[in-house]
Formats: sequence, structure tokens, C-alpha cells
Amino acid sequence: MSLIEITKLAKSYSVFQKKEGLGASVRGLFSRSYKTIEAVRGIDLTVEAGEFVAFLGPNGAGKTTTLKLLSGVLTPTTGTATVMGHVPWKRENAYRRRFALVMGQKNQLWWDLPAAESFRLHQHIYNIDPQEFQKTRDGLAEMLDVARLLSQPVRELSLGERMKMELIAALLHGPEVLFLDEPTIGLDVVAQHNIQTFLKQYQQDRKVTILLTSHYMKDVMALCRRVVIIAQGRIIYDGSLEGILDRFGGLKVISLLVADGQMPDDLSRYGEVLKIEPPRAKLRVERSKVTEVLAAILSRYAIDDVSVEDPPLEEIIAKVFSDNREEVVGGSS
Repeated sequence: MSLIEITKLAKSYSVFQKKEGLGASVRGLFSRSYKTIEAVRGIDLTVEAGEFVAFLGPNGAGKTTTLKLLSGVLTPTTGTATVMGHVPWKRENAYRRRFALVMGQKNQLWWDLPAAESFRLHQHIYNIDPQEFQKTRDGLAEMLDVARLLSQPVRELSLGERMKMELIAALLHGPEVLFLDEPTIGLDVVAQHNIQTFLKQYQQDRKVTILLTSHYMKDVMALCRRVVIIAQGRIIYDGSLEGILDRFGGLKVISLLVADGQMPDDLSRYGEVLKIEPPRAKLRVERSKVTEVLAAILSRYAIDDVSVEDPPLEEIIAKVFSDNREEVVGGSS
């Protein structure tokens, strides 16, 4: 049995459609119209113990809704899910003690108090043994290099420092499953790297199961071997990072170093010209035509060096999101 099992899970909302104008507002008091929003549309997913899974998708794809369903914050419209044998929306205390949810845009710490005070509150909520609590808190604070900040009011901390404190608060009770929703959102490059390093080390040491949503592909590449892509409430890919390139990467980038700086003026006939900075040029061509294009270029021009690469992963993922959005819009018109 998998640690997380999801079957036909769906969540929809009825949203009041308010129309403009005074007359419409008055009529809305007596007769309201609603629109159904399908946030999650019958997804199936299994996650094994110890996996670190990236859950990717554009805004509004259903990522955060899924995490809220798995953490018991929301109740599904249809479908089933179990996490460590528990049904999340039953909100059993036994389950609450075994998982944690961290949302990068939400703050669980008391704003005007030092983080240490919020940690004490968590100790009492989860009934953590005092010695175990101190050992865990100090160990996490050392790993995240924030021990000197524990007595400083949360409002005085930087965004990166606050996120480190949020992680400590979430991990004090030693959860077996960790749901992370945009944990590095808004952080600078250094802070992102620090959080990535900590999460990677913590997951390797504790073998916790982590489901991560993020818009930063560097988070995904640094931490996750498995990627699940959700778009319009449906899972459209579940596999490795390399598999994304194989399945959706229909294009290649050819980089050329032209001999003697004699840049051809007709490179666009071979593909999309991305950059020309003599003596270098970059073209984007269809994967199936790479051999043909290279043969044509090398037969006509003096080339000192050539390389063929996949486009950046961020570019491929963005195209996947865009294509799926267009399919839904086109299908609904």
C-alpha cells in the first residue's frame, strides 16, 4: 500500500456572479446566479514512502487545492484519498500529529512575538516531550543557521529568515509527511539556495515523504526526481524530469561558432533565430530536423564549433502550461 493514495479526487466551488450596476446589485439580493469552478477534476495519484515529489502547474491549476485536501483543510466534492491510512478530511488527531503543511504565502507564527514563543505553543499543541522539543528545535535552528534569531520578534526578520522559522515550526513534532506550498516564493537567490539545501539534507536524513509545489524550476531540479504536472485540475504528466524533455521537448537549440566571424545572413531558413552575436548564433529547430539542418549548415558555411542542447526546462514547462490552457479555452468556445 502506498503512503499517499488518491482516487478520482475532485473539488468544485460555487462562486457568486456579481453583475455591475445598481439595478443588477438589487436584483442580486433576490435572485443570485452562481458559476461552478472545478479546481480539481478527478485526479489519481500514488506516492510511496520517502519520495520527494514536485507538484507543478500554472496558477489556478489545482495544486494548492490538492494539498489542502490532503491536509484536511478542505473536503472533496467526490473521490477518495488516504495518507498513511488516514482519510485527511476526517481530521483525526492521530493524523494531525503525523503531517505538516507549510504555505509560503501564509504565516503560522505570531507576528509580534519571537519565534521561540510560537515554538513553545507548538510544543504544547503536539504534547512534545520537553527534552525532545529542545533537541529538535536546537538541531533545526543550527541546520538553518537561525539560532541567534530565535528571540527576535518575527516581524523584524527578513522573508528568508521567516520562512526558516516556519519550517522549524512545521518540523518540531517530527512529521512523516510534509506538504510544501511555494516555500521559496519571494525569496532571493541566496535564501532559495539555503532552503533547498536544508530540505534536501533533512529529507535524506529523516526519509520523510514530501510533496512540493513551486514556480521555481531550480527548486524542482535541486530536490525532486519525480514530477507531477497538473493543468486545469487534471494530471497531465507523472514521471521523471528527463521524461518531460522526451515527451514535451519537441525542439532543440543549436549553437554555432562561425569561422572568421563571417555570419550567414539567411540562418532563419533553418529555424527560429534566437540570438546572433558574431561570431556566435543560436537557432531553435524541431528535434526531428536537427540532423538535416546541421548537415545543410555545415555543407554551406565554415563552422568552428557546434552544440545541440535541449531548451531550458522552464521554457518547456511554460509551453506545456500554455498549450493546455489553449486546449481548454478552445474546447469551451
